[in-house]
Amino acid sequence: MIKPRYLYPNDYMADPSAHVFEGKLYIYPSHDWDSKVAENDNGDHFNMKDYQVFSMESIDGPIKNHGKILDLKDIPWAEKQLWDSDVCFKDNKYFLFFSVKDKKGFFRIGVATSDYPYGPFSVQIKPIPESYSIDPCLFKDGNDYYMYFGGLWGGQLEKYRNNLYSENNKLPKENAPALCPKIARMSDNMLEFAESPRDVLIIDEERNTITQGDVHRRFFEASWMHKFNGTYYFSYSTGDTHKICYAISDNPYGPFIYQGVILTPVIGWTTHHSIVEFKEKWYFFYHDCFPSNGKSWLRSMKVVELIYDKDGKIKTIQGSSEDE
Repeated sequence: MIKPRYLYPNDYMADPSAHVFEGKLYIYPSHDWDSKVAENDNGDHFNMKDYQVFSMESIDGPIKNHGKILDLKDIPWAEKQLWDSDVCFKDNKYFLFFSVKDKKGFFRIGVATSDYPYGPFSVQIKPIPESYSIDPCLFKDGNDYYMYFGGLWGGQLEKYRNNLYSENNKLPKENAPALCPKIARMSDNMLEFAESPRDVLIIDEERNTITQGDVHRRFFEASWMHKFNGTYYFSYSTGDTHKICYAISDNPYGPFIYQGVILTPVIGWTTHHSIVEFKEKWYFFYHDCFPSNGKSWLRSMKVVELIYDKDGKIKTIQGSSEDE
């Protein structure tokens, strides 16, 4: 069993999105740097400017940096904060989906394409219509592709209702249903939604909706979807309580029944992850701030083996431990 391992100590990389392409593991992180912006709840200090891509031929072998695949200055409609991204493969083409603020200060989700998993990627001149907020996750199920997305506070999700923005929108009261992550099926060309985004409902074992005040179980950001033994596993960050939790369903749209914690709090504020099967084992990619002495905006990506029990429950991973 592989213990937690830092993957690239030469630079600060976060939000690792891992996929198997061409028989290798490819990892698409965001790229942290010290922007000298004061830390705040809107995440203005996370002012990332480019993406790089990494690959590994074995989980315990060396990691290769293929270099920069997209730069903020190459996105004509974007202004700042090149946050989380994800990649999928369809029709012999690789699609990079990314969240970035446009010139009016709104987060949108853009698309860039390449013939190779390591780029270079060519960006579309406009963001996806109807897209908003952050943290796109692409999931293939049969012949369909779905995008899960959304994030509170800096990610602006609380400002939207029925996919419409209003500055007057606020977080729900503590006993009200929590705000939901979003899902939309993608069009055939992967450049737009085939439907308007819908809510991804997370419920408890008694089928009650998780409330906003249930801060240890409610959604905050960092959607990820994977499938294990025919069951859909939706995992996410609780944000200010610093956990990665998961819920399951028999449908990619949900509702998803809460199951438990995958990752306990790490050193640093944010928690963002991906889950992938590689060579008949499952792995959990994430980040923490241990190498930067706890600076929340300078994160380092890690990997550890993900273990299921006989009932398909995921064994909880300790985020900060002596394995550091």
